[in-house]
Amino acid sequence: MSEPANSTSPALQPPSEETLTALAHIVGESHVLRDPEDMAPYLTEWRDRYQGRAALVLKPGSTDEVAAVLKCANEARTAIVPQGGNTGLVGAQIPDESGGQVVLSLERLTHVRDVDLASNTMTVEAGLTLAAAREMADSVGRLFPLSLASEGSCQIGGVLSTNAGGVAVLAYGNARSLALGLEVVLADGSVWHGLTSLRKDNTGYDLRDLFIGAEGTLGIITAAVLRLFPRPAERVTAMAALSSLENAMEFLTRMRDAAGPMLTAFEILPRIGVEFAVKHGNDLRNPFEAPHVWYVLFEISCPLAGDTAGDLVESQLAEAIEAGLIDDAVLAKSLTQARELWRLREVMSEVQKYEGGSIKHDVSVPIARVPEFIARANQLVELMIPGARPVPFGHLGDGNIHYNVSQPAGMDKDVYLSNWEALNAAVHEIVLDLGGSISAEHGIGRMKRALLPHAKGEVAMDLMRSIKAQFDPNGILNPSKLL
Repeated sequence: MSEPANSTSPALQPPSEETLTALAHIVGESHVLRDPEDMAPYLTEWRDRYQGRAALVLKPGSTDEVAAVLKCANEARTAIVPQGGNTGLVGAQIPDESGGQVVLSLERLTHVRDVDLASNTMTVEAGLTLAAAREMADSVGRLFPLSLASEGSCQIGGVLSTNAGGVAVLAYGNARSLALGLEVVLADGSVWHGLTSLRKDNTGYDLRDLFIGAEGTLGIITAAVLRLFPRPAERVTAMAALSSLENAMEFLTRMRDAAGPMLTAFEILPRIGVEFAVKHGNDLRNPFEAPHVWYVLFEISCPLAGDTAGDLVESQLAEAIEAGLIDDAVLAKSLTQARELWRLREVMSEVQKYEGGSIKHDVSVPIARVPEFIARANQLVELMIPGARPVPFGHLGDGNIHYNVSQPAGMDKDVYLSNWEALNAAVHEIVLDLGGSISAEHGIGRMKRALLPHAKGEVAMDLMRSIKAQFDPNGILNPSKLL
């Protein structure tokens, strides 16, 4: 399905020189990019699927500057595209091709405003990278559990605006579950000061949840109160080899029953994905001597010191092997070995580009129906594009599968990628038939905007449009994204 026509509000105007000068004055000329070469890194995303143009790239240094920028832009009817670390995968952070939009980068808002160990919270600004947030938590003996392959580049504001997931959702929830309060600049430049650390606040509508996952279309997040957790005293990583997804499902049930909330990650990896990682990754190897159809990478985190987690994992692996659920297993004996196992999972997206074109899906289905989804999708792919190579992997523990499909060996890449919309639409029909979602953790952005009405239904779309109109009546915030 092709992307719908641009739905930018007719109230929007190309920015005048007077407007551009005023916007630049707010942040200071040293924090403005005008030259196309300087702006280039902000105008495309790493998959090269979306490439835009911009009138300016602005880098405000405070919430007050963000507010002044939006006030000016709203009065001039100038479109603003907020951007964090530019790691998004659906084009939400990229301006359109008109050259009339202004990119607002939050990269200078990097302060840690407060750490409250009694409340187990920290208040950070939107431009702080996820890795820096995790390091700050670790430095005070706490854990911020959100973990993504892009954590060295992605920023807290973007993580919250897309409601990112990651490998620890199984135990800790996604980004929405990890933020207690927000500071948000609205389209007219007013600021909602919602930086609360309260666990209980039953005073009307939950405004926080409107902005999380809204992809910058309702307001711009400038700071957040994040939840912290006790740092695990023991963490055990293991990888199991299996002959079927049905066995993986039964093994997941066993591990959940045995470990409860200590089971913090449970990922599936296909044989072809591991082979791609070993072939194209740096110094990676398959930990098993013989290849297997499926692999499960999982982690147990225990708050108590000792060998509780290690003993639990060893006993469960032994029982699963005896029961015929898994064929072999590897238990990481050191932090280095654990990192080597996780690297196989972390590079699985990026190594696919070395095999040619890759058509990607970020979907979720009820956990029990993951095997059915993958079987049906694989059959569909073979019918539509014979020889194409499915690489389904991801978060089995929460039903989020990255159903990627690499091109047939030897096929022209451009010819293959011309099937993107048709294959997306067909796979998404299977997802919806199973009661799933066409976007599990990457968002809607530009890529899935045309698909959203079919997935959500008329009533939901009308409600979302009404909310958008109330918060951003002139349509200046990230136009033509999500809605």
